[in-house]
Amino acid sequence: MARKKSDPGKPSTAWQGTYGDMITLMLCFFVMLYDPSDADAVMMAAMQASIQNTLQGGGQSLSAGRLSDLGNTVSSLPSNERGSSLGPAKKKAISIFEPDIKSNRITITSDERGLVISLASDSFFEKGSADLNIETTRETLLRLSQFFNEINEKEALEKRNRKENEPWRYRIEGHTDSEDVGPNEEGVQEFKTNWELSAARAANVLHYLVDFGANEKSFSIAGYADTRPKFKDAEMPEAAAYNRRVDIIILDDGHF
Repeated sequence: MARKKSDPGKPSTAWQGTYGDMITLMLCFFVMLYDPSDADAVMMAAMQASIQNTLQGGGQSLSAGRLSDLGNTVSSLPSNERGSSLGPAKKKAISIFEPDIKSNRITITSDERGLVISLASDSFFEKGSADLNIETTRETLLRLSQFFNEINEKEALEKRNRKENEPWRYRIEGHTDSEDVGPNEEGVQEFKTNWELSAARAANVLHYLVDFGANEKSFSIAGYADTRPKFKDAEMPEAAAYNRRVDIIILDDGHF
């Protein structure tokens, strides 16, 4: 008489519990490794604005940079080694300016030009004025001046791929939104257009940094008015506020 085969039954799913526990532990591990201070605040804001615009029927693209279309990215510039050395400077800046970053007074990013420290104009200047609110921004400007001196001294000692004692170079760029410049808080029309206003704000930031000990010979200034916005569609007040800024850039060699 033939022996009846036993029913194998359904396969065991006990392994799924162990597998799920392993995935959860890995997720917790990588969450612990994540450092929120390394997040690009401006890019995160751009992503948020893009999502909001999409929900309203429109969208905003996130570009890699104005020069990337020409192939001029950090990795392709002749000064690739120096560009990579900006990493420690960025981490140091994030650490030093942590209080200013949390209060949205400063944002720190990087692009094809180098390391960009953006000062929110609304925190540093009154409307229509190039006079710094020195009483509320003195400590921030002091930290900026000390930061530039420290990284110059460090690089001068290391002489990393550069001529002896050659300092970093910085450019201070003034930017405005697209609204016509108006009178200041006292009702006085100081500047004819946003060009004069943006250049004057950059120059005044330089004057205070030099007064606080920065090396004047390491800097250059520029005023761009509203021609280089962070957000081209600046109908939202938050986007326009990001466009009103003063950028201090630690320049990569290819942008001296």
